[in-house]
Amino acid sequence: MSKTIEVTSPFDGRVVGEVPFNSTEEVQAAIDLAHTTFLDHKNALPKYKRVEILEKVVQIMSSQVEELTILCASEGGKPYMDSKVEVQRAINGVKLAIEHLGAFEGKEIAMGHTASSANRMAYTFKEPIGVVAAISAFNHPFNLAVHQVVPAIAVGCPVVIKPATATPMSAIRLVEILEEAGLPKGWAQAVVCGREGGELLATSPKVNFLTFIGSGAVGWYLNSKVANGTRVALEHGGVAPVIVEKDADIDDLIPSIGKGGFYHAGQVCVSVQRVYVHESICEEVATKLATYASKLIVGDQLDPKTEVGPLINHNEVNRVEEWVNEAVEKGGKILTGGKRISDSCFEPTVILNPADDALVSTKEVFGPVVVIYSYSDIEEAFDRANSLEVSFQAAVFTKNIDTALRAVKRLNGTTVMVNDHTAFRVDWMPFGGAKASGLGLGGIHHSMEEMSNEKMMVIKSSVL
Repeated sequence: MSKTIEVTSPFDGRVVGEVPFNSTEEVQAAIDLAHTTFLDHKNALPKYKRVEILEKVVQIMSSQVEELTILCASEGGKPYMDSKVEVQRAINGVKLAIEHLGAFEGKEIAMGHTASSANRMAYTFKEPIGVVAAISAFNHPFNLAVHQVVPAIAVGCPVVIKPATATPMSAIRLVEILEEAGLPKGWAQAVVCGREGGELLATSPKVNFLTFIGSGAVGWYLNSKVANGTRVALEHGGVAPVIVEKDADIDDLIPSIGKGGFYHAGQVCVSVQRVYVHESICEEVATKLATYASKLIVGDQLDPKTEVGPLINHNEVNRVEEWVNEAVEKGGKILTGGKRISDSCFEPTVILNPADDALVSTKEVFGPVVVIYSYSDIEEAFDRANSLEVSFQAAVFTKNIDTALRAVKRLNGTTVMVNDHTAFRVDWMPFGGAKASGLGLGGIHHSMEEMSNEKMMVIKSSVL
């Protein structure tokens, strides 16, 4: 009999659900079932059947947007208005997987242009890679689960997902919806377990693909331990830099940077954190951003008016408070915020010009904190923005096309936004970090490609 754990609201600690907590033996049983399911070729799901199931998933999810929004917000702490967007994105993600199956194809490989390749034709096609292990994060509990589970099902891979123990209900509900839509048992499973069970899942020789979203320390550790041949995709955090040149449209960029910095209380891997502003407009930008932040409504994530919800747990509030205090000790000036509101909420905070070696300048805050630095020369700003070992999404605000293109070229990042914040994302774009920020690219289409192998067929014939 499995133990159970209570799932609580990050805002006030009330119990919002109860889920089974799986032992390592149960995790191993889930891996074994997924492996057996993949090897059972007689009962493999044909592509049209996968499409039928996913279309039914879209129907079920679309009829339950309100319930899924409340579920997602209750356990994760993301405000109701943003959790609803997350659910709608998740529905669109399933649609994207269905659409991409129509373009999920191989190609002809050229033959006959050398004597050794005469009388041959060759074609590639896609096959499912095998069992997918998915380890997920707390900050987008429903949409991240869709991004890790649905591409696997779409291409024909059984998948076992381990959601964050703080937010397990969304992933469990996704698996239930898949089964309600007709997915046979064994194709999608959710296990809620501790670190030992997670490591067992990630490193099993029966797993062919590991998709991990979470901390760099854990991700790189698991990457070093996976079985030979296991393909890995890692998505860690960044310390997102933004460059604001003196010709930028200030009234346009303030709400953009504000949303990118304080969305989900800054608990986003590409959240705006370091903003480098030309010295001629730095005071104006800093003052206006502080005014924007000071007006944000902070509180219970289930209140439709809330714009910034709680941090995921009280320890995170303590940590953010310590980092902000250290920034002040290192020369930073608090323009707004800087203090905890309660055990679960922290004020949206804007800090001006702390030292470049402060924690808020070098580490991912993962809290509602935006830091502004002044610069005189844009090359200096590029160098400071690129000084860390992380590389994810970055941004530049300017009206000059040459400056924009120069920033795109110079900024370390897998994506550089022009006149938009670093947290912009749609679910069909490639998404992932480089350097210490991760390995490989996600996005529904890219994950489907990663979760498949390319096989080639070469035909020799005397009549060609």
